[in-house]
Amino acid sequence: MNEAIPLLALGIGVAAALYSSVGHGGASAYIAMMALTGLAPEEVRPAALVLNILVASFGAYRYLRAGRFDWSVFWPFAVTAIPAAFLAGRIDVPEALYRPLLAAALAAVALRYLVWPQIDAIKPSAAPLLRVALPAGVALGGLAGLTGIGGGVYLSPLLVFLGWSDAKRATGIAACFIVVNSVAGLAGRASSLALLPNYLPWLALAAMLGALIGTTWSLKGLDKSGILRTLGVVLGVAALALAT
Repeated sequence: MNEAIPLLALGIGVAAALYSSVGHGGASAYIAMMALTGLAPEEVRPAALVLNILVASFGAYRYLRAGRFDWSVFWPFAVTAIPAAFLAGRIDVPEALYRPLLAAALAAVALRYLVWPQIDAIKPSAAPLLRVALPAGVALGGLAGLTGIGGGVYLSPLLVFLGWSDAKRATGIAACFIVVNSVAGLAGRASSLALLPNYLPWLALAAMLGALIGTTWSLKGLDKSGILRTLGVVLGVAALALAT
């Protein structure tokens, strides 16, 4: 395993750069890469969540400072997603039940944003009704807890597709959503913290360098269509990670 650490760190850095550019933490990619390098399954989820929290927290900080956030959209999803992520994080569900369905759904959305990003780049946006956002938060938090990721990969395309946020503000909303859900999911699996690999600091360093590159690229070089095309790539990578 030791000889694979530099390559794993490089892959995590690249994934962090790509994912953070759209406000995501990258857990789905981290999980896939750590599994491929032979990390034990019980170590993968907590390690991915720790990296997710670091990358998403950095992204949230930068995007909030840039004004890419909307509290009225964020809080209804977060307030119900946090307890759902905590409870779902304590449940072990056979991966064969949910991974193929999630992979197919993410692949379909990825195709839309890779081919037709301009459709959602120009549409007007308005915050969802509470009676819609609150139960949606439960579903998103539950998915986040079950799959061991922060849930931003589900939330941001939903926000843009349904016109609840524009692409730029969705980056900050998703980053904050990922932070609170990842912390809740990790709290639900607190006992697994003892299984974190001793080389995690090197992976964390690579992830943070990637996050610096990705967020800078997003803030300085991506318009709304560019963000959505990048989101399509991210969702495609997430779909592949879930399908493997």
